[in-house]
Amino acid sequence: MSVPVLVAVAWPYASGSRHLGHLAGAYLPADVFARHQRLVGNEVLMVSGSDVHGTPITVRADAEGVTPTDIVDRFHNEFVRQWETVGISWDLYTTTGTANHAEVTQDMFLRQLENGHIDKRISEQFFDPQAERFLPDRYIEGTCPHCQYREARGDQCDSCGRTLDAVELVEPKSKITGATPVLRETEHFYFRYSDFGDQLAEFLGAKKGWRPHVLNFAKGWLEEGLLDRAITRDLDWGIELPVDDLGEGKRIYVWYDAVIGYLSASKEWSTATGDPERWKHWWHNDESRHVYFIGKDNIPFHCLFWPAQLMGYGELHLPDDVPANQYITFKGGKASASRGVGLTIDEGLDAFQPDGLRYALAASFPEQADTDISLEEIARRINEELVATWGNLVNRVLSMVHKNFGAQPDTTDRRGEDETLLAAVDEFLVVANRQLEAVELRAALRTAMDGAQAVNAYLNATEPWKVVKDDPVRAGVILGTALDAINGVRVAFAPFLPFSSELLDGVLGPVSAWSRVAVPAGTPIAAPSPLFVKVDLEALLAER
Repeated sequence: MSVPVLVAVAWPYASGSRHLGHLAGAYLPADVFARHQRLVGNEVLMVSGSDVHGTPITVRADAEGVTPTDIVDRFHNEFVRQWETVGISWDLYTTTGTANHAEVTQDMFLRQLENGHIDKRISEQFFDPQAERFLPDRYIEGTCPHCQYREARGDQCDSCGRTLDAVELVEPKSKITGATPVLRETEHFYFRYSDFGDQLAEFLGAKKGWRPHVLNFAKGWLEEGLLDRAITRDLDWGIELPVDDLGEGKRIYVWYDAVIGYLSASKEWSTATGDPERWKHWWHNDESRHVYFIGKDNIPFHCLFWPAQLMGYGELHLPDDVPANQYITFKGGKASASRGVGLTIDEGLDAFQPDGLRYALAASFPEQADTDISLEEIARRINEELVATWGNLVNRVLSMVHKNFGAQPDTTDRRGEDETLLAAVDEFLVVANRQLEAVELRAALRTAMDGAQAVNAYLNATEPWKVVKDDPVRAGVILGTALDAINGVRVAFAPFLPFSSELLDGVLGPVSAWSRVAVPAGTPIAAPSPLFVKVDLEALLAER
């Protein structure tokens, strides 16, 4: 039975170029998972978009002397181009700057206010005495009180991953003037996260099969006690409040509205399809499955804050799985485009074919622990694994069939060893399907490669290049069997390698379901071109 599956992917700030750590952490895993879900026949809705209200955007705009809109347009367009080039198969990639998103956010705010989960409070917030303005969290840097990292932001420490309140920072400094900010009273709306402790404990307690680091992190936060948090700020950049209780100069704050994007994007997609109520098939459906792809720094927001906001609204489907990845490090340092650590996505695409880059990153997905990559490691995986095993297998079998028969041979008279190979490939598909369902993507990629190696082993054992001289009929059966096996292995690779898989569509037929399809006898087989280009590492390093 077809299942409605929402693939919800982290919203990147449109404030700067994204790096390969972002791609491997959230976007590529989501795409692999979504492609697999479509192949098994489920109704997939994969949504995300550029977060245009993050204060990193206004920080950069101030530094460059341009408007926030200038920054947003520059990087949103960059992201859209990159997603297309690397093959991310969105159903909708939008922004939080749409009228639709503002309307959905304001509706959620009003419902939660009516339900008693939002209230007004006077609190102290940092004020820059030189700039004469209140400072949003991202405009403040200081030392993390937990790990002593000296460049922690006012909302989060990039070193230990803890979510912070700016007043917790040691020796805080304004990013605008460098001055030491002072605390002044201001009034804001607060979301009462403390209302949902018991519900969230029940929600997390019922989760089975979640990644241990995700569940443990979320439960640890909950055990410490959830604090109510201000969801407005003294800003002129962001979604306007649907009430005027606070007066001028207040906006809904980014980390409250960004997660609402999963819902607003679903509604935007529905409207675009001509069926404005279609979103309910995912959000008002107990049979649907919601899977959120994020990095580990977003665990509290997606396992605690967003579920609480959904509970505070009512009648909306809660997250079913949050397979948050750990970090990608680059030669020991956490990848960071802003700090020049690692490669940006554009740099990765300039250096490698899209499928080669997808393969190398997928083989290193940081599913359970931080994973280190480098140019050398990416090139090694492409050359020694993707090219040497899968690419060469496809090329040599197609070449032998073309040279000796010109078309898929008749495989009627198969022997036990032939049937054994096809049964093994079918079993690899069963295993990979189970792994992909569990979001064990690295393991599924290894299973696909195991399938390729099994075909190689079969060819080495049967030696059709020798058999064809004395028994062309038997050689045809062997090569035809190998080609059928390759068509099965191609299914396992398809979510990871969409471009090279599509290159074979004209020869072997499209991959349209999670099953091996035999290549009909007599199907013309043209001389193949290599699927992948071997990386010249020496030249690549010289360029950098």
